[in-house]
Amino acid sequence: MEERKWEELNMDILVNVFGRVGMESLLLDVPFVCKPWYKASREPQCWGHLIFPEYIKPDDIWEEDSPDRGFAERLVTTYQENLSVTAFMKFIVNRSCGCATVIKLPKHCTKEALECPILKVLDVGLYNSSIKHIIPKFVSKWKSLERMRIGKFHVKSVLRLLPQIGLHCNNFIWLSAPYSYIRKDEALGIVASLPKLKYLDLHGADFEKEAVVMILQGCKQLVHLDIRDCRGFRGDDAEILELASHIPSFMCEGSSIGLGELSAFVYNRE
Repeated sequence: MEERKWEELNMDILVNVFGRVGMESLLLDVPFVCKPWYKASREPQCWGHLIFPEYIKPDDIWEEDSPDRGFAERLVTTYQENLSVTAFMKFIVNRSCGCATVIKLPKHCTKEALECPILKVLDVGLYNSSIKHIIPKFVSKWKSLERMRIGKFHVKSVLRLLPQIGLHCNNFIWLSAPYSYIRKDEALGIVASLPKLKYLDLHGADFEKEAVVMILQGCKQLVHLDIRDCRGFRGDDAEILELASHIPSFMCEGSSIGLGELSAFVYNRE
């Protein structure tokens, strides 16, 4: 039986595979194998998930000691151009031709990375600095946004965004904010702005117990709540367990009174 060559695979199959290999391979490996693979790598469907290297920064493509420095050096060598962050992000987003549905932002970000009208999943990362100044300008355009993951230092900024998300993103059902500090103000923002929320991940957070109660009483459509290893309430608290009894996937193992008051002091100083 005659074997088929890789370059003879159906274009739809190639696009399906190349959409899973990651940004580095899609830029620096796949296009240089053969002409069919080059052609397939230019299809917008390959660029539906934009997982940016974490350590891009505005004044250079990558920091000298960055874990992603090897990617940067290969990029410069291959394309013979030391791209700025803005140029790099614009180049990547243009490849997607508006088809990107998932974005994981780098530590530093410019607005070019967010020109994605059908965005469904946004991963802001732990230390991204763009959420205060850039993301608010795009929320009203992300009608399809369903999920957001934020870092522990973003809760205050996201609290200001929640009314916009609730107003413009009718499909929004999933929020992840691990290792955050959740007071009554944060809980009220979640309850008031996201009535359709189904999945909430706050594991490792510092809580006020009243905030846990507010979420359990106010988020009526929750099917998944992760508050494992939190501080500020006990995982075996009878009131919390009773209020959570209707949630199919409820996790609170490892939560304890802990150092919630100390964490609140640190939080309020930020």
